[in-house]
Amino acid sequence: MQISKESKWYKWEVLALLWVAFFLNQADRQIYNTLLVPIKESLKLTDAEAGLIATLFSLVFAVLVPLSGFIADRISRKWIIVFSIMLWSGATVISGACTGLVMFIIFRSIATGMGEATFGPANYSTIADYHGEDTRGTAMSIHQTSYYCGVIVSGLLAGWIGEMWGWRSAFYIFGAVGVVHGIVIILRLRDKKSVKEIENAPKKDAVKFSESMGILFKTPTALILTIGFACLIFVLQGYLTWTPTFLHEKFGWNLARAGFDSMFYTHIAALIGILLAGRVSDKLARIKPAFRILMQSAGLMVAAPFIVLMGLSSEVWMVYLGLAGFGFARAFFDANTYPVLYDVIPPRFHASAAGVMLFLGFGVGSLSPLVLGILRPILGLSMGISILSAVWVFGSLLLFVGFKFFYKRDYERAHAQD
Repeated sequence: MQISKESKWYKWEVLALLWVAFFLNQADRQIYNTLLVPIKESLKLTDAEAGLIATLFSLVFAVLVPLSGFIADRISRKWIIVFSIMLWSGATVISGACTGLVMFIIFRSIATGMGEATFGPANYSTIADYHGEDTRGTAMSIHQTSYYCGVIVSGLLAGWIGEMWGWRSAFYIFGAVGVVHGIVIILRLRDKKSVKEIENAPKKDAVKFSESMGILFKTPTALILTIGFACLIFVLQGYLTWTPTFLHEKFGWNLARAGFDSMFYTHIAALIGILLAGRVSDKLARIKPAFRILMQSAGLMVAAPFIVLMGLSSEVWMVYLGLAGFGFARAFFDANTYPVLYDVIPPRFHASAAGVMLFLGFGVGSLSPLVLGILRPILGLSMGISILSAVWVFGSLLLFVGFKFFYKRDYERAHAQD
């Protein structure tokens, strides 16, 4: 059944369903980072092994996400989303029963990473299907708040559950909630187009694998965005994995406080920032679409010194200021990632291009937890986290080049094709 006759509010219900799904996605992902200390002690992991688990998770995600993007441009996105939620939620439950490094790699790094890889392209493309350029920036920004809320709630609840009942219980509880939401998705979510319409589409419109994988590399703005996205993920993966441990050791806080404080101030500031950035982005884009990528460039540049402040400060309030400033500024990148990509890529390649971007972004970004784990005995976490700021300065400058020289041409070309 096609959804052309759905009421106008259905697109917001779709957004709500996917908001909850992404909330659970990020909450499940953050459990490991929040409870890294007791997991390491229980499984007798070294710092490098702990970083390896996080790195392999991101590598699995990165390798599989282009294929899932290609598939999402050809078959039902609803059932891809359902499959992914059930897979990562089930793997999260089983992660709670792991007894060693190998089991954790299989169920946390591989199975959970596989489930989340299949979710991303179908998720964002479904939102884009229902929200045109008039509401896309706002919808994507609202959706991104689920990421911040998921990390905050997981940082608080997973730490509290870990303190009360042990780290394994957190995986059991969060995973079970995900399975329930997967059932809700089955009952309520519909594709914008029916599976039959997709399968019977004219051959001239069919997306070839080679074409879909190459479209991003033929579009300079999309390629620059992807490199900027990789810079973003590299810093965030290192921050998410090691900051709870950093605060636990630096200030002697318990797991619940370290997990909550490391995530709350950054992500509550980012939540405020992205709601502002989404509205501003849509308004500025009506004047000049290229302002979206300029906002991304500015966001990374402003955020960089706050990373240094967070990493090197010895006063708690200054660490909080660094966390909040870093989160608020990076929201201006987050609000525009998919609007920028979809502005310069023709609609029939949206999911495929998102898959390639996620592949390259997480492929590079996945190295950060391992790198910080290796450098920790040499430089310490304070210096290691602070050095990450240089990555965002580089990304900011590159995005400005995209704004200055490529965006207008790529935007016009994409809109001329469709």
